[in-house]
Amino acid sequence: MISPVAKSHQPLWKWLEGTAPAIGAVLIITANVNPATAQQGEAPQRAEIAIPMNDQGIRAAGILTARVSPAQGRSDLSFPGTVMIPQQQIRVIATPAGGIVEALMVGQDEPVVAGQVVAQVRSPDLVEAQRLYLAAISDDALASDKLRRARLLFEGKAAPERDLRIAESEAAVNKAKLDERTQLLFLIGMDRTEFETLQSSRMIASVLTLRSPVNSTVVTRHVGVGEQIKAAAPLFTLGVLDPLHVNIQVPAHRLSTIDVGAHVSIPAYRVEGRIIRIGRTVDQATQSAIAVAEVRSGGGRLRPGLAVGARIVVEHPAPEAANTSWTVPAVSVVRHRDQSWVFLRRPDGFRAIPVQVLNESVRSISIKADLVDSDEVATRGVLALLSELAEADKEN
Repeated sequence: MISPVAKSHQPLWKWLEGTAPAIGAVLIITANVNPATAQQGEAPQRAEIAIPMNDQGIRAAGILTARVSPAQGRSDLSFPGTVMIPQQQIRVIATPAGGIVEALMVGQDEPVVAGQVVAQVRSPDLVEAQRLYLAAISDDALASDKLRRARLLFEGKAAPERDLRIAESEAAVNKAKLDERTQLLFLIGMDRTEFETLQSSRMIASVLTLRSPVNSTVVTRHVGVGEQIKAAAPLFTLGVLDPLHVNIQVPAHRLSTIDVGAHVSIPAYRVEGRIIRIGRTVDQATQSAIAVAEVRSGGGRLRPGLAVGARIVVEHPAPEAANTSWTVPAVSVVRHRDQSWVFLRRPDGFRAIPVQVLNESVRSISIKADLVDSDEVATRGVLALLSELAEADKEN
């Protein structure tokens, strides 16, 4: 198959077509593979591929070039992200007893403070728990009186030791039952004031009052007034909305350029933060991993659920790699077979060389490659060269 660029220079193509059987290939391929690396089972570096082309063919394809420059300063990587509430800042208010929702005091997106009443549930389970507690108080008092009487009779030698031991056992059992009923009341949602009122007045309450555990915002309301609910049913989901997390979707081939602690900004909402965690797994469908950034909410400007553009600042390459780090226009770098490439100008045309992308901004990309200051890379007509690269890779 004759590619568009080759057709634009017919004399060169005819010469190559005539000499191809003699040299065994149309394109010159140079590969440097470390035998030790190959023996260890690591993937060798992709070969450089030469694309012969004269000035006439270059002009016909509309190819322009620009000189590379040493990488300087910091670069930004821009990726999509989603604002989330950190898991440790989410609270769920659930009813510990079944019943009917009698009242809801707060609604969706409403701020609440710690201790604020958010709901009331009329609960038969609460009534039963209080009844059992009051019965346990009576049983405990009766067992204590029986133990005191058995102890007096034993000391007066009017009763055997066996009766005393039976009374002690019964008293211990009833004391444990009272403690159990007390803890069940607290688990069911009764606070200290309501508990003391029950102890003193012996009056059973039928309404369970639920309160907010922290200063937060109602993120989700799960039930409505008058709804029948079971024990442990969620009523509200609360969230503390500052700080927030941004789940940034980072392509797998960019993960090596990002470190924990890297500076992150959300320009559209004027907030900043830091990378706190980088995912260890890659999504098969998108071939990306999640980098989690912690940011301030900016006084409420940033809200959970927002889809945002996150900018990650990437620092300079290591000093020992400075002489191999270069900045090229963003359009000069192409992807082919999971590898980044640039097309380097040579007297006989171009040479496609594999590079490692260090960092990236909207207009430029920093790469790691063995180049010199005088080297030039293609900045226009890159698609034509990419077509030639694909043809060459297919033949080889």
